[in-house]
Amino acid sequence: MFEATPTRWSDEWRATLRLAAPLVVANLLHMAVFAIDVVFIARLGPTELAAASLSVSLFGLLVWSLTGLVGAASPLIAAELGARRHAVREVRRTVRMAGWVAVIAAIAAMGMCLLGGPLMRLTGQQPGVIALAVPFLGVLMWAAIPSVLASLLRTVVSSMGRPGIGTAINAMAVAVNALGNWVFVFGHFGMPALGLAGSALSSVVTSVAMLLAYAAVIRFDRRLHRYRLLGRWWRPEWSRFFDVLKIGLPICATIIAEAGMFNGAAFLMGRIGELELAAHTIALQFASIAFMVPFGVAQAATIRVGLAYGARDPSAITRAGVVALALGFGFVGISASIMLFAPRLVLAIYIDPDAPANAAMVPLAIQYMAIAAAFQLFDSAQAIGAALLRGLQDTRVPMNIALFGYWVPGIGTAVGLGLFTPLGGLGVWIGLLVGLAVVAALMLWRWRGRAPLGLLP
Repeated sequence: MFEATPTRWSDEWRATLRLAAPLVVANLLHMAVFAIDVVFIARLGPTELAAASLSVSLFGLLVWSLTGLVGAASPLIAAELGARRHAVREVRRTVRMAGWVAVIAAIAAMGMCLLGGPLMRLTGQQPGVIALAVPFLGVLMWAAIPSVLASLLRTVVSSMGRPGIGTAINAMAVAVNALGNWVFVFGHFGMPALGLAGSALSSVVTSVAMLLAYAAVIRFDRRLHRYRLLGRWWRPEWSRFFDVLKIGLPICATIIAEAGMFNGAAFLMGRIGELELAAHTIALQFASIAFMVPFGVAQAATIRVGLAYGARDPSAITRAGVVALALGFGFVGISASIMLFAPRLVLAIYIDPDAPANAAMVPLAIQYMAIAAAFQLFDSAQAIGAALLRGLQDTRVPMNIALFGYWVPGIGTAVGLGLFTPLGGLGVWIGLLVGLAVVAALMLWRWRGRAPLGLLP
């Protein structure tokens, strides 16, 4: 597949770049899949868009956290391949048991979706919005199982040195979702116009198409087929099942902790004012897109460190960590500079910054982007730091770091400065910065102390 533990720095740079580049593109394409839904639903009206946003927020948080759960397959597979290049049986049983975990967890997520109506009423959403959101979520929830399984298989093929497969399948998903929305939302090719429910149906079809595409590649790709990854799926391997849970549950909790901080910030912004919330949404949207690059590097870092961990090569572990951090910080320097020195250029992607209607919002968004330029550095550091530790199969303590950092200094500072000082929305963003900085510092401290902490093989 690829060389597990290169002995030269130049080889590690090439291996990481070769792995990270397609993962970054795949992440950006994955965001594009959801962006297409917004494009079509927005034409139906603001109430439909609000209903879809609520539903997708809940569904997205559930599925995103479960991708972290099954993402435990990545360090396990990497360690197995690092220890033995052709660990066919070990890789196959990891994939099989991670698949079991994926299905069980996705069924639980579907149950959570059925509680969407009560949750929306509990948070005080408008009755008209809830009336549209509940049936939308009732269709969308059927995408849970294929979505989580497709995420697992993407992790598997990437861990086995074929990250380009995920890029190609995500590109296909963009086209399938666009066609599906066009057919089901507005009614083409003889289909009835289903409106909002049509967009949810398109998401289900897209997730199934992605799962089938991964299954086909695994079946017919010569290098992957020899592992027979989908064989004997009914056979339990309980020790590996619990290995997946042991590593994956803390990853899942870490994702929920971070997502909860950002979702909480949005609610705080809404309480402060509509202009602040609008400016917050725009600034965070660009930051989220830029984050896909260090996030892709982080995914590659888990695999690279996992391979070296399996090979019991501390020097290779160090090289993988240094290269990943350097790549992440290098890109963040570019994106942060754009946000800091050309914020109106960024705003022009979403709105007309010179329009009188946006005159009050633009200065707020520029302020928030100045903070975002700083927090991107820490966001990159915490993501890559957690990923490096994940490669060492260390996830429980990083989970505790995330729960503390995001919710005590992070949300605590955001609430204190945002609601009880004149800083308002700027105070909320300072809280985000503090939370990310604390988590990044603690993650990197733990990574630096990996030898004395007994984390090395």
